[in-house]
Amino acid sequence: MEASGAVGPAVGEATTKRQVMEALGRRAKAVAPLLAAAPTAAKDRALRTAADDLQARGDELLEANEGDLAAAKEAGISATLLDRLRLTPARIDGMAGGLRQVADLPDPVGTVVATDVRPNGLHLQQVRVPLGVVAIVYESRPNVTSDAAGICLKSGNVAFLRGSSMAIGSNLAIAAVLRQAYAASDVPADALILVEDTSREAAVEFMRLSGYVDCLIPRGGPALIRSIMENATVPFILDGDGNCHVYVDRGADLDMAEAIVVNGKTQRPSVCNATESLVVHAAEAADLLPRLARAMPTVEMVGDEASRALVPGIEPATESDFATEFLDYKLSVRVVDSLDEAIDHVNHYGTGHSEVIVTADEAAAERFCAEIDAAAVLVNASSRFVDGEEMGYGAEIGISTQKLHVRGPMGVVHLTAVKNVIRGDGQIRS
Repeated sequence: MEASGAVGPAVGEATTKRQVMEALGRRAKAVAPLLAAAPTAAKDRALRTAADDLQARGDELLEANEGDLAAAKEAGISATLLDRLRLTPARIDGMAGGLRQVADLPDPVGTVVATDVRPNGLHLQQVRVPLGVVAIVYESRPNVTSDAAGICLKSGNVAFLRGSSMAIGSNLAIAAVLRQAYAASDVPADALILVEDTSREAAVEFMRLSGYVDCLIPRGGPALIRSIMENATVPFILDGDGNCHVYVDRGADLDMAEAIVVNGKTQRPSVCNATESLVVHAAEAADLLPRLARAMPTVEMVGDEASRALVPGIEPATESDFATEFLDYKLSVRVVDSLDEAIDHVNHYGTGHSEVIVTADEAAAERFCAEIDAAAVLVNASSRFVDGEEMGYGAEIGISTQKLHVRGPMGVVHLTAVKNVIRGDGQIRS
């Protein structure tokens, strides 16, 4: 039990969920200064040991995951959510690989961002420091336990994690491996604390741990985001929905467009950077849409009147369809007459995540990049590249769709703040 990081106070009948959460918060807060001062070598050694142990104990993780999958199937969980929940040997290898990649990254802690010497002789430095205790509440995906713990450790932060009931067996098993690897590598085991209570009441108390939590990051669907907005009393960064669009411009290379849409929609439809919406210029729609229908027979297309006239198999789209992150083999389609109309559509229905333009017109690409309000804009590339590993950050802790203090994939450096260090030789202010 201790290895799971889920231990709170001695729990009796009179112990409230608030008291349990505060006890865990105190543990996290107590270890934060030790972790902030941990040497890079110790952190890297712990990450590499954890990676080795995840692979060596893969059978234990798969066994725990089988229990979660069986319960989820019995509860009638959708195929999409089952895919998010499922661990495989390849996914465990991916978790281990993510930890090794993070270990190989430069340590941001202590990095001098800027220096200045004032006219009065004061020397100013801006230095990167950990945020402190980073709380993460997440749904379904057990790999988040490993990814979040690794990124928090490398950036000198405590990972204070609360996963979903659906994945609790898998999360406990992963956390036990990581905590044991940390302790064997001269890093406090409480660098990772996992909350075992998956009730809604405990989640709300978790979001209200002012004085213990420095930053809260939710990873989940609209219901979780609404709960954060309604209940959280600590600073948070939203990892929001990904209603990601591809706009195919007039004169675009249609072979390229087909490949980008097919990859974005079908390579892994259950993730936030999958393509959910297609906007295509009327000049290309008659050629492109039938090609896509043939190339993606498993994808249900819903669209406007113009798209339905070109492909009889396209069902009518509702207003809700254009605004929905499907996370499934479904795609909304809109035909437009201009770049202006495309930009208006994407900005109206997009969620600020990732938007794509396929075009041969550099001026159109520049306008799209400048006028689309999103964390990431791609020109002639799949939306699936908006990912911490693909962008060189190592395993990501989420993709922020807000603007403060970070936007887009959040890697190691994004879990730091800047401290101003000022050195003088007796200056006083007049």
